[in-house]
Amino acid sequence: MEREGGSSDGFQNGILGNIDLRPRESVLDLTGQIHHLPCCIKHDGPSSVSHYFKPKKTGIEVEVLTIEEACFRGRKLQGTTISLPDGYSGLVLGKKKNPGKRKASEISEANLNCWEIGAKFQSITYWNHDSLPSQDDTFLRCFHWFAVANALHKPITDDDLASYISSSKVKLMGE
Repeated sequence: MEREGGSSDGFQNGILGNIDLRPRESVLDLTGQIHHLPCCIKHDGPSSVSHYFKPKKTGIEVEVLTIEEACFRGRKLQGTTISLPDGYSGLVLGKKKNPGKRKASEISEANLNCWEIGAKFQSITYWNHDSLPSQDDTFLRCFHWFAVANALHKPITDDDLASYISSSKVKLMGE
């Protein structure tokens, strides 16, 4: 890759790092506590969220979605809780506190940019502020890609291949 200055340094300007997905002895389970809000919160740190943000069930069901209500900064939110598909887990990542003791010569940006699992979850509640949650919401539609990914990455068995070949021969002979 050529830069304006004429130097070619490829990926050297990219940020390298790694994610350690090995389970630790105790990973916090945040199922039922993960929320996707329709706003940006410019705060990164501890907060007593459960003291102020109190979702409640409404008893209303729309398109097989159970509706919940909450208020955030005076705005009414309507949301629904979605379970992640079987075989999937949500992960909350955090920077590793000590990526290991290494010599100064071995420490690089990649070694300092190490991440690990801080918590996991199996469901997420997403919120709308102008409309009821529906199957047409962008957030919910992205979950359809799990089925596409499974179909694309599913291993093909010998039986699948034999079935496909035999059905192809039948079509060719019938034409």
